[in-house]
Amino acid sequence: MAALSKSIPHNCYEIGHTWHPSCGVSFLQITGGALEESLRIYIPLYLIAAILRKRKLDYYLHRLLPEILQSASFLTANGALYMAFFCILRRGLLTIYMANLVSNFFWFIVGKEEIPTHSYSPETAYAKVEQKTEKQEEKSRGMNIIALVRKLVDSICKHGPRHRCCKHYEDNCISYCIKGFIRMFSVGYLIQCCLRIPSAFRHLFTKPSRLLSLFYNKENFQLGAFLGSFVSIYKGTSCFLRWVRNLDDELHAIIAGFLAGVSMMFYKSTTISMYLASKLVETMYFKGIEAGKVPYFPHADTIIYSISTAICFQAAVMEVQNLRPSYWKFLLRLTKGRFAVMNRKVLDVFGTGASKHFQDFIPRLDPRYTTVTPELPIEFS
Repeated sequence: MAALSKSIPHNCYEIGHTWHPSCGVSFLQITGGALEESLRIYIPLYLIAAILRKRKLDYYLHRLLPEILQSASFLTANGALYMAFFCILRRGLLTIYMANLVSNFFWFIVGKEEIPTHSYSPETAYAKVEQKTEKQEEKSRGMNIIALVRKLVDSICKHGPRHRCCKHYEDNCISYCIKGFIRMFSVGYLIQCCLRIPSAFRHLFTKPSRLLSLFYNKENFQLGAFLGSFVSIYKGTSCFLRWVRNLDDELHAIIAGFLAGVSMMFYKSTTISMYLASKLVETMYFKGIEAGKVPYFPHADTIIYSISTAICFQAAVMEVQNLRPSYWKFLLRLTKGRFAVMNRKVLDVFGTGASKHFQDFIPRLDPRYTTVTPELPIEFS
């Protein structure tokens, strides 16, 4: 059983920033690494979102950069302030300041028409199907087949039915589902491509063939298939229920969401599942507030947010073996690998097995700045 009430004589240099004895220098190094990684994450994310939402030039000139910097500074603050408060509190291993590292990219998935309380712009990301000319149809038999398929899809999209309760006024129910699939498939594909761009360009000159894998990677299509099928099943089910019941009801969203969950077979992700589950709890909570059955707690989201991330950081320091590998890798990226060089052997006294995955690591410490004689001191000539 962990004995977290114990205290240890070591200072923050001996436990935390073992790579440099100065708290200030370590703070700046963590801040710089976290800022670089944050910009790498948020720049493509905001660009894709802006393109999909067809933002005007004014947004790119005046709002895009501030939004990127705001999100990047938020994520940077998580890594930087963690180290700052680690040094300030020194032995306060249970009271270190935490903040949230979670971001999401699902706010525009389903669209305005199926969530009336949201104010997101209607889906206009999918370009209209090009009309085929007679010259193109005469070029080859293969092109004839493609033209016939496109003509059939175009005919269905133009002349399909739309129920009076449906709010997608510019499309009928069939084109509404088809466009939803194409739009979100493109989003999923682009997201995976953008996430792989940094690693692909790193090997641009050594392995140029890796650039092709950027576009043909299986995960690109898997995420696209998941997002596309998720949206099309949800929207298709909602439209179908309106036709069957001849009314629009919030109950339809529950049924449609349940069936849309089948799309997870294309891209199995515990992270996405947990996110959607948390959003369900959040939605139920706010519905309860609207109905007057649940009390409203000011800043409850911030408090829950801080506690959740505190648990994750505590695990990252005291029991890495219980942390999700993907989250651990993210922390290493955010801190440029410095999270792995903490002196976890001195934390084994708390009984959490902190050094279980770091048995061979012994930090080289400057004895001039330590309170306990280091196991592997730096030798001066």
